Amino acid sequence: MDYNFSEIEKKWQKAWAEHQTYKVTEDKTKKKYYVLNMFPYPSGAGLHVGHPLGYIASDIYARFKRLQGYNVLNPMGYDAYGLPAEQYAIQTGQHPAITTETNINHYREQLDKIGFSFDWDREVRTCDPQYYHWTQWAFMKMFGSYFCNECQQARPVADLIKHFETSGTEGLDVAQTEELHFTAEEWKAMSEEEQQKVLMNYRIAYLGETVVNWCQGLGTVLANDEVVNGVSERGGYPVVQKKMQQWCLRTSAYAQRLLDGLETINWTDSIKETQRNWIGRSEGTEMEFKYSLTPDPSPRRGECSTGDNAEGHFTIFTTRADTIFGVTFMVLAPESELVEKLTTKEQKAEVEEYLAYVKKRTELDRMSDRKVTGVFSGSYAVNPFTGAKIPVWISEYVLAGYGTGAIMAVPAHDSRDYAFAKHFNLPIIPLIEGADVSEESFDAKEGIVMNSPCEGVETLDGFSLNGMTVKEAIAATKEFVTKHKLGRVKVNYRLRDAIFSRQRYWGEPFPVYYKNGMPYMIPEECLPLELPEIDKYEPTETGEPPLGRAKMWAWDEAKKQVTDKSLVDNKTVFPLELNTMPGFAGSSAYYLRYMDPKNDKALVGKEADEYWQNVDLYVGGTEHATGHLIYSRFWNKFLHDCGVSCKEEPYEKLINQGMIQGRSNFVYRVNSDDHSKAPVFVSKGLKDQYDTTPIHVWVNLVKDDILDTEAFKQWRPEYNNAEFILEDGKYICGWAIEKMSKSMYNVVNPDDIIKDYGADTLRLYEMFLGPVEASKPWDTNGIDGCHRFLKKFWSLFWERGGEEKLIVDDVEPSKENLKSVHKLIKKVTEDIEKFSYNTSISAFMIAVNELGQQKCHNRELLQKMVVLLSPFAPHVAEELWHVLGNKGTVCDAAWPSYDEKYLVESEMQLTVSFNGKARYQKTFAADADNATIEREVKADERSLKYMEGKQIVKVIIVPKKIVNIVIK
Repeated sequence: MDYNFSEIEKKWQKAWAEHQTYKVTEDKTKKKYYVLNMFPYPSGAGLHVGHPLGYIASDIYARFKRLQGYNVLNPMGYDAYGLPAEQYAIQTGQHPAITTETNINHYREQLDKIGFSFDWDREVRTCDPQYYHWTQWAFMKMFGSYFCNECQQARPVADLIKHFETSGTEGLDVAQTEELHFTAEEWKAMSEEEQQKVLMNYRIAYLGETVVNWCQGLGTVLANDEVVNGVSERGGYPVVQKKMQQWCLRTSAYAQRLLDGLETINWTDSIKETQRNWIGRSEGTEMEFKYSLTPDPSPRRGECSTGDNAEGHFTIFTTRADTIFGVTFMVLAPESELVEKLTTKEQKAEVEEYLAYVKKRTELDRMSDRKVTGVFSGSYAVNPFTGAKIPVWISEYVLAGYGTGAIMAVPAHDSRDYAFAKHFNLPIIPLIEGADVSEESFDAKEGIVMNSPCEGVETLDGFSLNGMTVKEAIAATKEFVTKHKLGRVKVNYRLRDAIFSRQRYWGEPFPVYYKNGMPYMIPEECLPLELPEIDKYEPTETGEPPLGRAKMWAWDEAKKQVTDKSLVDNKTVFPLELNTMPGFAGSSAYYLRYMDPKNDKALVGKEADEYWQNVDLYVGGTEHATGHLIYSRFWNKFLHDCGVSCKEEPYEKLINQGMIQGRSNFVYRVNSDDHSKAPVFVSKGLKDQYDTTPIHVWVNLVKDDILDTEAFKQWRPEYNNAEFILEDGKYICGWAIEKMSKSMYNVVNPDDIIKDYGADTLRLYEMFLGPVEASKPWDTNGIDGCHRFLKKFWSLFWERGGEEKLIVDDVEPSKENLKSVHKLIKKVTEDIEKFSYNTSISAFMIAVNELGQQKCHNRELLQKMVVLLSPFAPHVAEELWHVLGNKGTVCDAAWPSYDEKYLVESEMQLTVSFNGKARYQKTFAADADNATIEREVKADERSLKYMEGKQIVKVIIVPKKIVNIVIK
């Protein structure tokens, strides 16, 4: 009987759906195991073969754990909000909900064809009001909470108000935007509006003015990963840095807990280190520097001129206060409010020109680009230890969000300060004995301090660090700063508060209305606040976000309902928020909703939460190492503080799947200034004779790197009259291995692979390409080997050709049969636990070949093989499970165990060499001693021709490897 994969796969996909084979409920009699894939965005292009890589890897593990007796939760849903759907709506006028639904249906059809064990009864979509009800609810909880630094936990704002009423800000240790001081009496004397402004300083969800990536072309704020080389990834529109009032989440308050949590989870060291660097914990000192716009050439210590006429002061954060005597200039971040204060009239035009340049640069550009740029502010700061004047510069290498947005520059011991000083010819003072002011000394943390201060320089209280070790100097400086109230010791974090507003339509609405300019939450029982209908999906003509077009978009406080915005009177009817939430809002807690997706009373019920607890295995790409994983961990920790999530860390184990790369092809267009002529393309071997531009070409037009020129002409209208310069009558294309992408025309549709080879072959081949974590090129030519393997496996059950004849028997298995199968059980079990799926498949291929050669058709052994294969190739396994007479599904079989007694080797094979040159292989008893091995080798007729007429000098035997006979 032939292996008809098409009929088999359709048959079992239908049966699994009808019998709800993958539906899962809480079962306290079984141990739980929660497998999760990172939330996919359903694009209009559908899946290419790179997308299912992680899904297949996690599905294999989910099926494996189920076979081991676990109750496995393996859900799937859609991150359905986003800019692509909105941009398509702007271009076509079609509502994003319609295109999103179409895309989801396409995705679902493709996913079902691949045979995943998803419990579709638990599907969630971020654009579903029943889902974003709980995103809005979580935001409201954050708005109603503050973060207590002492207890490292979120607490209700109501508790904070009680503290203000009795003690003001005295004794308060909480996360805040800026440090405020007031008494209980002053608090009580404030108006409601004033009190709300004060509370905004402490809320975990708060309105704040922040620098954002603003894209005028798209009319919205963009995340860093949506900006490439200063333009939007979608559309290529210019992006500038702009200060805007935005909703923010106080993620920075959770920085230490986010760091500590990394020690409790099973993630790769590289991902953990990436998160640590992103969070960026620094222990250091804040110090105050006075400044003046009209400095005296020789100010006294602590003064900006011959009189104490400092015009103000600013604070810097440094991890190395001991380097204070090496400071030769100060640097402000271009976004800092200090820039306007410290820029002199003479420097104003030059500073404004520089700020215009920096506005076009994203923070990622500034962090990664080592280019030196800057401008002098015209003002000077004063070294609080020596009174020396220090020029204040402005440069993009300092970021406003880290520390205070101002630094003291020590060019002898910091690489970026050094590059800046060299570029602008500023002084450099080495502080470590023997330092030669080179890159080797930039991070010098050992050695003896010198030039601190330089000879003849007077310091406050005669303070000196000369002769100390670096460690002693750091401790002494911290103590001195604290004692003389020049600053304070502080722990700082690089992690920023998350910007949570987007000027888009297609996103979660904020449950917020405005009264006297201050935000208020709609009542919790009125959730969800649903996205309204609008006529166009662009910003309004006056620059408001698209929700400014909605007619029914005001809040009636008395009736507790949405009403027509023409009724706004700011007495009982108030305007609603026009921004929507960002993409990460819906993907920050979806794993909790999967636990209890139909619950209309809570994000997740207590019983479901306590059973599933958190994700045991999370699979996704490394591109989410910072953004998504930081946000979702923060979100979960907040919900843990609220008693919603029973586990503080959402993801116990994390596996990052690699990228499947495509083999791209290029044609070479001859450059010409005359665009009226037909384009000319030159074959690869001749391209060096012309001035050419390589252009990606659809890989379906190429076979064995030879271009189908007629099909190419029909592919794109502009190539209809193309001319070709051939070599040997053929057009040879260039090629490269690149990221699989539509823009490179190298995507492979999994539907095509499934049609030609079947879903089980696709699943096997994607895993066979290489380790799950590694990136690997896709080559359709290699898929046939996996398909042949499945046909060989099939032939162990069915007689080839002719009538349908099952050849499974109950003949007693031989030792070789048992060894082949038990060796496979051990190998596959160990490999799945290590996610080494490619070596598992190799082991399957070896075992099937061995059983074929042994003519083994034993029912019991083949049934074990079927169960072993079922996580990898579920359709053929399900078919053969029933062919063997089993009831129910193979998914509920028991994972086979191996017996070590069948793995004991009775023989060993050694290579026999003469004078180090291998000549033949010989089999010996596994327990043969060296004397027996030597005797049998000498007696072997194959040895005689090498030893004839020769003298044996010695015999070298390497146990279980080789026998080498040295002759002369």
